[in-house]
Amino acid sequence: MTPSEDFVVADRGGIVENSHRVHAAVVDATGRLLYALGNPARITLARSAAKPVQALAILETEGVERFGFDDADIALMCASHSSEGRHIARARAMLSKIKAEEADLRCGGHPSLSETVNRSWIKEDFVPTGVCSNCSGKHVGMLAGARAIGAGMEGYHLPDHPMQGRVKRTVAELCDLDVRDVEWGIDGCNLPTPAFPLDRLARIYAKLASAADGDGSGEGLSARGAALARIFHAMVRYPDMVAGEGRYCTLLMRAFNGALIGKLGADASYAIGVRASDATRRLGTDGALGISVKIEDGNLEILYAVVTELLERLGIGSADIRSQLAPFHHPQRVNTMGVTTGGVSFPFKMRGSEAEGEDPRLAAPTR
Repeated sequence: MTPSEDFVVADRGGIVENSHRVHAAVVDATGRLLYALGNPARITLARSAAKPVQALAILETEGVERFGFDDADIALMCASHSSEGRHIARARAMLSKIKAEEADLRCGGHPSLSETVNRSWIKEDFVPTGVCSNCSGKHVGMLAGARAIGAGMEGYHLPDHPMQGRVKRTVAELCDLDVRDVEWGIDGCNLPTPAFPLDRLARIYAKLASAADGDGSGEGLSARGAALARIFHAMVRYPDMVAGEGRYCTLLMRAFNGALIGKLGADASYAIGVRASDATRRLGTDGALGISVKIEDGNLEILYAVVTELLERLGIGSADIRSQLAPFHHPQRVNTMGVTTGGVSFPFKMRGSEAEGEDPRLAAPTR
């Protein structure tokens, strides 16, 4: 394996055990590709990384205002939450606001994304139901949107429901694609999930961050820009609702304290929207950045390590801020007796889109 290959290497005693292919795209607020790994145009199922766009479609039905949802509710719509008590309680409260029942949800129960919660459920012999789904906030939001447009809640999850038609149009518009150029599958939670080139996911998050930059600037925002800004601010104000204690998304947004949002998608996709700063200007843009990542084999541990590595190479945030993510950046490989058996390394080099070869600023570090 040569250093220029776009892989992460996991070793055991210095012996390569696994290599994980990485795809990534870094774009500016206009969607211009700045840096890449692997294939930045790889058709990628966004999975739960699409939730902020799905939330945008809900906001644009005016259901949020009609039913009195607040920013914490919006954060839960964007969440892959840990099914902690606060998440379940908020999902139930949201159902109450729209006068719906848990039986109206078309997502099923599943084990929590938190091992702590799972252990407590096992002790209590608790069987999770739909309101415990990590996607329950999104589903309640879809019910609210369906009611707001007068389409009825029955079948809200189906691809031909008017609410999902709105979602499809919104996703395509945020990607700057024709609606026919976005592919759709069915997600684990039973809602449609989009697939499009990976760099378009970065473009979406750059637009979210750019809208947050424009909020309060005095220049004014379009209705859509204001909705995007509200989603961004909801996620950074309530990061505990977006994931949960000990989870990467929550810790990332806590650490950066309003400078960015990050969202996981199942099977190892991730997206980050970074607000304009000196760091983004050093990378060749006066505005926001979008970053998207896909690990080819779906490994989440490797995903979090790569995302943190990219933030370091791009110079996003201070060393002190990024150090809060150190357990994810350099995951401990230990055996049952606590003996360190190996580690993870990042031999890849990011490519600048407008220069031949690799950008030396983003080369594999020497450690």
